[in-house]
Amino acid sequence: MKNFISVHDVSNINALVTKALAYKANPYADRALGADKRIGLLFMNPSLRTRLSTQVAAKNLGMEAIVFNVDKEGWALEFEDGAIMSGNTVEHVKDAAPILGQYFDILCIRAFPSLKNKEEDYSEQVIKSFVQFAGVPIVSLESSTLHPLQSLTDIITIKESFTPSHRPKVVLKWAPHIKPLPQCVANSFAQWVNAWGQADFVITHPEDYELDEQFTKGATITHNQDEALKNADFVYVKNWSTYADYGKIYCNDPSWMLTPEKLEQTNNAKVMHCLPVRRNVELSDEVLDSESSLVTTQAGNRVWAAQAVLAEILKAN
Repeated sequence: MKNFISVHDVSNINALVTKALAYKANPYADRALGADKRIGLLFMNPSLRTRLSTQVAAKNLGMEAIVFNVDKEGWALEFEDGAIMSGNTVEHVKDAAPILGQYFDILCIRAFPSLKNKEEDYSEQVIKSFVQFAGVPIVSLESSTLHPLQSLTDIITIKESFTPSHRPKVVLKWAPHIKPLPQCVANSFAQWVNAWGQADFVITHPEDYELDEQFTKGATITHNQDEALKNADFVYVKNWSTYADYGKIYCNDPSWMLTPEKLEQTNNAKVMHCLPVRRNVELSDEVLDSESSLVTTQAGNRVWAAQAVLAEILKAN
């Protein structure tokens, strides 16, 4: 594995999941693998689980992790090629990225969409610029369109939580929120479940919340949440803003919040969410605090997803 930007960087999803679960059973199995190696974590927006889980994963492999909050501690970066830098940006990525590539063996980037310009966000200019100019492996800690470490975690969580007696039904369910959120987690989850190919996958959302087809192709899509939830084994709850009329909230219907009553339609489904979650907006307290909730297990698995990815990159480079 050279970089980790999307599912397309993974040759065998099941093998990577197996590796992650092996690290969960024995976290220090490869503690010498990253000896004398440094990993840089660059954050352009806030993080809790992504930041800490990646640091723990790197430590488990013997790496030194250095975190840098670009939005608070560094110069404003310019990404446009040929830019006349007479505005607020101080340093071009062409100058910054190669230096960071000399400081670190692996460079991890956390970016975030503006939700104002779809073409700009979906071009993935930030991540692609670091891949182009840094000269070292790049790991996405979330980008404008995808969150691959979260999605690998989600597959890990589904696999370890399901005793195969049938092909699982996995539902990605839109939920209300107080503000427009990116499509990253939903796009990425859809991309990974479709690529994994070992579940019946359904996406349900109100009208006007269709995602980009490049990520959802292969899934069944319905606006009827009751129909989607019927006999579901896993329900992944997530809000996202509109894609066609980009970055908007059209519907905040509270009937789309997942409740115990809605879960009665499922096959005793386990409930997932990437966190942070707006309690009693996206998910009710009763669901989040119930035995159906996997959110704590899911968040804990972020360490093992990151550790598996970093180990693969270290071994390949």
